[in-house]
Amino acid sequence: MFPAAAAPIAPAVNALEPPDVRPSLFLKEVPGFLAEQPRPPQRLSASDLLMQQAEEKRQEGRRHYRAGEIEQARADFNQAIDLMLEASAGAADRLAYQRKLDQMVESIHRTDLAGLGAADSVEEPGFEKSPLEEIIQLTFPIDPKLKNKVQAELLATVSQLPLTINDAVLSYINYFSGRGHKTMLAGLERAGRYRPLIQRILDEEGLPQELIHLAQAESGFLPRALSSKKAAGMWQFLAWRGQEYGLERTGYKDERLDPEKATRAAARHLRDLYTQFGDWYLAIAAYNCGPGAVERAVARTGHADFWELRRREVLPRETTNYVPIILAMTIMTKNAAAYGLDKAQPAPPLEYDTVEVTAPTHLALVSDLTGTPLYELREYNPSLLRNVAPPGYALRVPRGAAETLVATLQTIPPERRASWRMHKVGSGETLASIGKQYGAKPGSIAEANQLESATPVVGDLLVIPAAPAVERVSKSTTRRLARARTKRVAMKSASRRSTSARAAAQKASRSAKTTVRRRATLGTRASARR
Repeated sequence: MFPAAAAPIAPAVNALEPPDVRPSLFLKEVPGFLAEQPRPPQRLSASDLLMQQAEEKRQEGRRHYRAGEIEQARADFNQAIDLMLEASAGAADRLAYQRKLDQMVESIHRTDLAGLGAADSVEEPGFEKSPLEEIIQLTFPIDPKLKNKVQAELLATVSQLPLTINDAVLSYINYFSGRGHKTMLAGLERAGRYRPLIQRILDEEGLPQELIHLAQAESGFLPRALSSKKAAGMWQFLAWRGQEYGLERTGYKDERLDPEKATRAAARHLRDLYTQFGDWYLAIAAYNCGPGAVERAVARTGHADFWELRRREVLPRETTNYVPIILAMTIMTKNAAAYGLDKAQPAPPLEYDTVEVTAPTHLALVSDLTGTPLYELREYNPSLLRNVAPPGYALRVPRGAAETLVATLQTIPPERRASWRMHKVGSGETLASIGKQYGAKPGSIAEANQLESATPVVGDLLVIPAAPAVERVSKSTTRRLARARTKRVAMKSASRRSTSARAAAQKASRSAKTTVRRRATLGTRASARR
């Protein structure tokens, strides 16, 4: 709460006699702009009135929100958006309308984050773009000095994956040594979290350890990476391919985003591709563009050699760069000091325990019970599409926290674990202040904890019978839905206008034909009279 601004102090004024002003002899006419009659206020269109009503509803929502009337505020905000969408049909200035709609969605979203339903605990986890998605379509210049240097390095490099040096590979080594150096460093630092897990699974599946760089090329080791083609996760599985290798998708989780399960699926897919093609470069290419595309390229040319297929341009451009990128990353990582990659500070490996939840359980409650920040729980469980873990989900918590979680979860009824919270009483807190924080009534808190006194004891853990949080979509999804609805309204309006125009044209045509017939009849009658 900011203090009220001090009233401005009026400057001192010396009261003097007004000057003697005589009319100018040269001003015989009133200036034109003064002689103009004031124009009546312009009438608002139906669309403008709807937008005005929408803004009034938004303001009402803000007032209800500030008064703690959360449900009414949410209803007001929803009505404001609906009015804006209704206004779309008659908006004269489409750009101004879209700007107004975006501003309203942004404003409501910010209010939502500020406290509607404890937004920190219900905001939908987001996705990230792979840092390499754009460069995979491009080629880069070659540094002529690199070739001899890299060839010398390869003589001392041990690799389970065959390594090749050519202009394509050298161009990406040149890129990752210069403009793309930060991308390489960032990927290697993130890799520290997952490297032990990936190495273990590759070893168990009998695959070359260097295949870890597919994850670096696909996603930069971002578990929630999402491509423009809807491939998801660290290993960038399309939905149908992930399902083929046992990666389940529901409304609550997407196992393509699970680092361990997705790595296992990727390893088995790569092993199947190697079995099919008998060559690691073709297997890697097939991982990118699909085995069918590689099969057709081989059948068309009669060459089962990746570099020959690349030379003949029978593979997708992205795939022809994909294999060189992985080889460049492998060579540079194996010779880290020569490329300044030894400066990367890998993140510590994720170490966690697993607890299978038996009822829908909110991550905010798990955070309360284990003392783990909500963002950290999201990092342990990137496959969750919401902040509620469904029954049967293997929830990951920091190493050593599982026993505490299992014990304290028993204090919350299973049917309440998706909404109730746990609160540690701090100094000066009352049931009223705690209830306001969670949107719960003081009496219900006292009843749930069987408190005899209205004053809680500092340090006590209180069960908070909070109302179920309303799951919300992210800001980008809100905008996308709003624009989609706007487009549908506009299309319906255009269709109505088109129908009206056709009807008017048909009416005009009928009227014209009637007039022609009447004139013809009159002409005939006139001729008969003559």
